[in-house]
Amino acid sequence: MDEVAVIENAAAAEVSLDPMRARLLSELSEPASATMLAARVGLARQKVNYHLKALERHGLVELVEERRKGNVTERMMRATAVSFVISPLALAAVQPDPDRAPDRLSARWLLAVAARLVRDVGALITGAAKADKRVATFAIDGRVRFASAADRAAFAEELAATVTALVSRYHDDGAPGGRDHRVVVALHPSVPAVSETGRSDESKES
Repeated sequence: MDEVAVIENAAAAEVSLDPMRARLLSELSEPASATMLAARVGLARQKVNYHLKALERHGLVELVEERRKGNVTERMMRATAVSFVISPLALAAVQPDPDRAPDRLSARWLLAVAARLVRDVGALITGAAKADKRVATFAIDGRVRFASAADRAAFAEELAATVTALVSRYHDDGAPGGRDHRVVVALHPSVPAVSETGRSDESKES
């Protein structure tokens, strides 16, 4: 089972967004049968089987083993990943294009860049899985608290200058056998995490 899987097909995305099927996916982080799931989610076993078959057709769940119980064969199913991300490729005709209106101060442009990141890395993961290879990536995820808007602006300018200098130092257009890489650096306000009670972490601290 993968930690994260990317859904690139529109039909698979539609299946995964059904509330009950999404619930079944979450329940199937560990193998379970339709009978076991029916008791957990409060549906008839036949109805659960119907949903499982739809999920299986689109590669979102897989058969782990079959258990014979009398005259009945119990199919133990498991989700193919712990978590799923829907790629913009699933909405190919309307996926965001950051090249249309590049504006590093626009939140919507940042969202378009992030969508492209999901699309491209998702495609790399899919291709690497078929070739049984790993994807060479690197990421930094951090938190910084600014005392003022002026400090935030100064930080952004210094960050941009630093990244530009690094790119200039290492970029080589004429390198034989070289491979292009995309660098994405983003800065945005933090969104408070929401607990299971529906309250944000910040509200618990106050």
